[in-house]
Amino acid sequence: MSDGTATTTTDLDVRLEKHRVELTGYCYRMLGSSFEAEDAVQDTMVRAWRSYDKFEGRSSLRSWLYRIATNVCLDMLTAGNKRARPMDLTESTPLAQAALSPRPDHTWLEPAPDTRVLPTTDDPAEAAVAKESVRLAFMAALQQLPPKQRAVLILREVLAWKASEAAELLGTSVASVNSALQRARATLAEQRQPGADAAVSDPLDEEQQKLLDRYVAAFEGYDMTALTELLHEDAIMTMPPFDLWLTGAGDITGFMTTMGAPCAGSRLVPVEVNGLPGFAQYKPDPEAGGFTPWAVQVLEISGGRITGFHCFLDTKRWFPLFGLPLHLEAEAYEVEQGV
Repeated sequence: MSDGTATTTTDLDVRLEKHRVELTGYCYRMLGSSFEAEDAVQDTMVRAWRSYDKFEGRSSLRSWLYRIATNVCLDMLTAGNKRARPMDLTESTPLAQAALSPRPDHTWLEPAPDTRVLPTTDDPAEAAVAKESVRLAFMAALQQLPPKQRAVLILREVLAWKASEAAELLGTSVASVNSALQRARATLAEQRQPGADAAVSDPLDEEQQKLLDRYVAAFEGYDMTALTELLHEDAIMTMPPFDLWLTGAGDITGFMTTMGAPCAGSRLVPVEVNGLPGFAQYKPDPEAGGFTPWAVQVLEISGGRITGFHCFLDTKRWFPLFGLPLHLEAEAYEVEQGV
């Protein structure tokens, strides 16, 4: 390979990589899976690299990459897989009947680290839309749409593409795009998802930060009285991969003091997840000492209370994705928290 070819190859790699985060966010919204989104983007990059000599520059490199990514996602969605939250699959279970029944990984809408799906931007309005569009409630609503409607809604309402641009990408007409967008909007309006009213400032306002501080103190102290004061009366708790979900502060705290009792003494490390406040939960490790991973928690907040408390328990997958250690020493945690 000549020096000129090597330089061109390196330059192309750099140009492609500039789009990785936004493409991952797009594929994540399409697929509902962090890992499938990363696979789809990697496939997109490989296809773009291999066929770059056929790219004639009739559109921007970004548009071309989105076209490839869309086709990859549509191919992946032909199997009809539609990821969900527990609330989409079963009725709420009273605590007295609570049972932990797992379902396969491919059932569940997955969490995503903000850094992997939200590109940096200097536009506050653009940043706000991007964050709102990866929140769990909106992601769950997207999963109810047929794949092409999903693509149209994301392109038009999240990425602010013109109808003509979306039509060109999808190889269809402007009228078809507008019709698909109208149907998608109607579907979302009919299916209000739990958590859709979550109102989180960016950055968190003073009251929201105080609420989170009180939550950390209550959870780490396993103070159910204090936690009850922070939960909305209709708060929801979920725990994928289990399909159980609970409603109301009484059942949530009741679960935490019975089936969830081993979580007493846990430590929480802040994470940025799905445009919402979140924590990596480490529970005490009686064998090795320190703390062992237990869940990535995602919190929904509205009206000064916690309305959603979602715990993703597959820590061997989630903690590495978030760049979190698989063991937490007590001393290291205390130093980090300034204890």
